[in-house]
Parts: sequence; C-alpha cells; structure tokens
Amino acid sequence: MQGMHIASSSSNQSEVGLKRSLSLSLTTLYGLGNILGAGIYVLVGKVISYAGLFAPLSFLIASLLACLTAFTYAELSARYPLSAGEAVYVQQGLGIRAVSALVGLLIIFAGMVSAATILRGFTGYLQVFVPVPEIAAILVLVVVLGGLAAWGITESVTVAAIITVLEIVGLLMIIAVATPDMLTGQGLPTDYSPLLESEAWYGIFAGGFLAFYAFIGFEDMVNVAEEVREPRRNLPRALLLSLAIASVLYFLVALAAISSVPASLLAGSDAPLADLYQYVTGQEPVLITLIGMFAVINGALIQIIMASRVCYGMSRQHWLPSMFGRVNARTRTPLLATAVVSLVVLGLALWFPIETLAKATSYFLLLVFSLVNLSLWRLKRGGEQPAGILRVPVWVPAAGFLASFLFVVIQVILDLSA
Repeated sequence: MQGMHIASSSSNQSEVGLKRSLSLSLTTLYGLGNILGAGIYVLVGKVISYAGLFAPLSFLIASLLACLTAFTYAELSARYPLSAGEAVYVQQGLGIRAVSALVGLLIIFAGMVSAATILRGFTGYLQVFVPVPEIAAILVLVVVLGGLAAWGITESVTVAAIITVLEIVGLLMIIAVATPDMLTGQGLPTDYSPLLESEAWYGIFAGGFLAFYAFIGFEDMVNVAEEVREPRRNLPRALLLSLAIASVLYFLVALAAISSVPASLLAGSDAPLADLYQYVTGQEPVLITLIGMFAVINGALIQIIMASRVCYGMSRQHWLPSMFGRVNARTRTPLLATAVVSLVVLGLALWFPIETLAKATSYFLLLVFSLVNLSLWRLKRGGEQPAGILRVPVWVPAAGFLASFLFVVIQVILDLSA
C-alpha cells in the first residue's frame, strides 16, 4: 500500500525536538565533508591498484552512478523532509514495513561501517608524525567525535564545515602541484587498446566499485532534514551541489595521481595524497598529511551524526525502541543513539581491515539505492505529483535502479571470479 501515513517528528508537542538551524551553505559543506572525508584521502591508491592508469575512468563511472541516485534523493528529500529519510521513502513507495525498517537498519550500519573505515584510514596518516598504537588512536578519536556529535547540531556541523574547507584546500594543493604533469600528458595512457579487452574493464569496474565508496555521503544529507532551514528548497540544492563539487575534485585528483606518480607507489600507500605531494615536490608532506588527518576525522564525525539521526528518525516512526528517539533538552541531540553508534563504530574499527569495510559499505548502500530508486519510480507512476518542488523525469529513478542493481551484480561476479 503506497502513500502510508508517516509520523511527523513534531507530532507530540510536549517532547523536545531537533533544532532546525542549518542553512544552505552549512548543509552543502556538511555533505561535502561527508563525501570528501570518506574517500579520496584514503582510497585513491587502492583504486589505482585495480584500474591502473585508467583510475580516472573508475571515478567517472562511480560519479555517474552516484548522480543518478542523487537526483532521486533530491526529489524525495523535498517530498518527505524527515530524518530516517531512506526508510521513509521506501515506506511511501513500496508500502512494506519490514523492508522499510530493513533499509533504515542498513543505512545505520553502513554509516557505522563507513565511520570505522575512515578511522582505520586515519591511523595511516597519523603514523607519518608519530608511531602511536592503532588501538589507542582509534579509542581516543571515537570518544572525542562522539562527544562532538552529542554537543549540538549547529556546533558539530560548524566544526565539520571548517574542516571541509581545509579538505578542499588540500585537494586543490594536490591538483596544483600536479598541473604541469597533467598539462604535458606525462604519465597518462598512450595506448588505449587495452580498453578493447575484458581484463582492463575488470580492473576499471572493480576500481569503480571501490571508488563509489568515495562518493558515499550525499545520501546522508537527507537524514538531517529536520535540522535544515526550508528543507524542501535547501536540501535538494545542497545535495546536488555537494556531489557536483566532489565529482570534479575527485576526477582531477585521480588525473593528478596517475600523471605525477608511478601507479605502483600509490597502490600500496596508506596515505596516498601525502606520498603524491612528497614525490612531486620533494618536500615533507606535513600540511597535506595534517589536512588528510582532519579530512578523515571529519568524515567519521559526520557519519556518527548521520547514523544517530537515522536511529532517532526510525524510533519516531516506531521502527526502533522509543529510547533512541529521546532528545536531550539542553543539547537538542539524541544522546543515547549517539553513544550506541559510537560504541559500534569503535568495535568495527578495531576488528576489520579498511578494504573489507569499504566494500561492505558499498554493497549495503547500492542495495538501499536500488530500493530508493524503485520507490520513487512507483510514486511517480502511481499517484499525484506534488507541485512546488524539484521533480525529475520518471526515467531517472528507473535508470538509477538498474545501474545500482547491475553494479551490485557485476561486483558479486567479479568477487566470485577473483
């Protein structure tokens, strides 16, 4: 049954609700920080290990896949500006409560796995400065980030926005030092005949699946919908703007990497952009390493915020126990949900390797994306279309569903044949 009633977070006026304080610019930076911090500073070397000199093509494929689904999210976020967005979207489109709850749980788990992935990447950059034990570094960081997430949405997102600006500066520095090599074509493929062979596309698609993880984050923006000012207007704009900026930066950084540094050097690197900077300039990558560390921290902070908000939203829709929906009157944040998310992130970060975590996140989210696209397709086919919001053609969610589902199938085949 489509179009089922969804509870509003303000339905009970006696309860403390979330604080609606995020502007368009802060929401855009929130999304950018989530995307950038999660991917390029950690995974570009591993994408190159799969795709070699065709790594930019892997990022391009991942970007196109993400853009299809981003437009679907943009319309749905305007239709239903609520926390636990994906679960709400699937409930409205498919009307199957169990599937909606499963989608919400997958988003929570994907957020926690993503934060754990990022924290494992953080230790690679930290080792450049000091050989701190990995367990100690992760433990301290989770406590600090959990505290920031509990502090307040305006305060925590402002911190994230400042770090995001630093991340962009760091990526622009990488692009700038590699620009001479990019302009001369040094390091770029001179023989494109391998693209006629299946083996090359195996590497490109395997790299694209991993690169897709670097775009994860745009979908998290919908889960702070109840804290965004004018969400029907600002949330879709911020979502598409953040993904567009990230796509351009990623492609240029991947191009810079293959133009300036031997693929073998970056393929095994735990801090690939720091190594790139040092190789090209001959200088110690102190600033890039610091920015990379902040980028990694930023991504983890935003994922913890997101996962706790999905717990809150699912509780308000009666898909999780009511205790996860309680908001502290002083901080206006869901403290219990934040604490539980932080503890699970800690456990995942300590026990699983980065590539396994990244692949798991991609699998979870591609399945969710398939269901979200299918939900919008059914809504657009079966009911009245709301006026005054961003609306995409019906082929967009159809293409997003097919692309997301096929990408999962292709990766399963690649993993089984490896």
